[in-house]
Amino acid sequence: MQDGFIRVAAATPAIKVADCGYNRDQILDLIQKANQEKARLVIFPELCLTGYTCSDLFLSRVLLHGARQALLDLMAATAELDLVCVVGLPLAEGSALYNIAAVFQKGRLLGLVPKRHIPNYAEFYEGRHFTPGPAVGGLPDHILFNGQVVPFGSDLLFTCREQPDFRLALEICEDLWVPDSPSLDSAAAGATIIGNLSASDEVITKAAYRRLLVQSHSARLISAYIYTDAGEGESTTDLVFAGHNLIYENGRRLAESTLFSTGLTMADVDVQMLIQERRRQNTYPGQTRRPSGAAAAFREIPFSWQLEPLDLKRPVAPLPFVPADRHDLAERCEEILTLQVQGLKKRLAHTGCRSAVIGLSGGLDSTLAFMVTVRAFDALALDRRGITAVTMPGFGTTDRTYRNALTLADSQGVTTREISISQAVMGHFADIGHDPAVQDVTYENAQARERTQILMDLANQTCGLVIGTGDLSELALGWATYNGDHMSMYGVNCSVPKTLVRHLVRYAAEQSAGDLRRILLDIVDTPVSPELLPPQDGQIAQKTEHIVGPYELHDFYLYYLVRYGFEPRKILRLACYAFSGQYQPDEIRHWLTIFLRRFFAQQFKRSCLPDGPKIGSVTLSPRGDWRMPSDAVVTLWLDQLQKD
Repeated sequence: MQDGFIRVAAATPAIKVADCGYNRDQILDLIQKANQEKARLVIFPELCLTGYTCSDLFLSRVLLHGARQALLDLMAATAELDLVCVVGLPLAEGSALYNIAAVFQKGRLLGLVPKRHIPNYAEFYEGRHFTPGPAVGGLPDHILFNGQVVPFGSDLLFTCREQPDFRLALEICEDLWVPDSPSLDSAAAGATIIGNLSASDEVITKAAYRRLLVQSHSARLISAYIYTDAGEGESTTDLVFAGHNLIYENGRRLAESTLFSTGLTMADVDVQMLIQERRRQNTYPGQTRRPSGAAAAFREIPFSWQLEPLDLKRPVAPLPFVPADRHDLAERCEEILTLQVQGLKKRLAHTGCRSAVIGLSGGLDSTLAFMVTVRAFDALALDRRGITAVTMPGFGTTDRTYRNALTLADSQGVTTREISISQAVMGHFADIGHDPAVQDVTYENAQARERTQILMDLANQTCGLVIGTGDLSELALGWATYNGDHMSMYGVNCSVPKTLVRHLVRYAAEQSAGDLRRILLDIVDTPVSPELLPPQDGQIAQKTEHIVGPYELHDFYLYYLVRYGFEPRKILRLACYAFSGQYQPDEIRHWLTIFLRRFFAQQFKRSCLPDGPKIGSVTLSPRGDWRMPSDAVVTLWLDQLQKD
């Protein structure tokens, strides 16, 4: 099962300058190792068959013949191998000498891609010898090599018949560094993989700059970028080469070599994801809507390979919404809080409201919404007493959440109201003829709607806004009472997933001291619960994750379903990989089935959401990035999951 994954390798051999036979053997050894590791593409550095630092020896017919023969030897030695190999060599054609990337597979030369840019500031030993390759659509477009007519040019796209999302384009070293990089055209024409054969000398701070360049280029092009660098064995007459290999995918680092090392740097690139992302952004013409001009002139070079099942060789974060690095997490939390505050600040200023009403339960969501509201009032220089924090104990309220809610409100100097809902709900049960001993959905939702009624009426009394507390994960699952906690006048948490809510509250705790810090940390450790069923022995009896499943799984499913439109079988595979040792595959499949059923069935709640700020790439607002019919059927998704 491939699911769009292709294993690629950047390979840096240890070479000897001008010793083509030795270099051939080192390259062949790495090709064979890459094949054993099930790689389907391996890319070597610029001019690796001769060495990049041959200088005036590049004009030697002996060296040029040696490089040509070494390429023929490699093609013959790999005639039975499925993987596509890319190596660099000097190639003379008529009166010109080109810096070439040779692409071969199964003993056949698929194409020759010349280095296109040799800037005026190029190193002495390169601009002195090589002719720039023709631009897209230039001449010559074919070269006779060993009796075979071979496509030649920087306008070649190597396309896999069995996996057409895989479309490889190549550039060489400075081609990446110049403003009009060839890959700009090739990506516009549909290339999802960009390979760069490079020989980048190492100086202080250059590795960081190279990393940033490759990262930003892959993100800009929505592509995978494989950067292969020359290393050990190059002449150190004036320069040192570090073999700095990089594999990035849409701005995300998949693999990186250690500086001054040799060998293979491998990762599994998800070409299916890249295509999905391009479709979502709708900015790439691709095959069906090519623009006139350069992008229309690309030539496709088809090839075939057999795809084998892969054990993934790429990082898959179990918490895709939460940065793994603590420093990055702190920055992300502050940025999210700022976005939430700015959204609420604008709404308060626009409406002229100097009052806000919020139900404070002592749980994660209401705590985050409360902290955002306090920050927004401070940003507007409004009196915090204009915030009415309402605690509404009911049949399931525990002392722990009740005390935490009151203490949290008192610590921030806001107005506090305590209004029990028990008597009102019992009266409502009598009105509708419901037996309170029957603790069903009516029993639960009546409490949620009573709380919302109280908040709305208090907002009318104070000429204020009801601040919503529901989060993105609850919206995805439909875990909200329609016209109960589902409704507010502005929902500050509407695009914050539950796994991130917990970290945001923890971040707020780390920025606090004393009792406030203690309270916030206790709220972080409190089980997630709507507290609508009576407690058992004073403890929370109704735990949300025991009913709908672990939020960390649901947030994982949500991310890959909405962000990338992945198939259920692919989401299942990724989840089993990310949560290996934590959840069993059958358990992951079970909760994915629950997620899909609820996600489709509960769209009607998302179709009428209150306003709220978008804070990330996944949002379910019907006015923003997610527009789904409330009557869509889940059958196709469940069928695939059950058949897998």
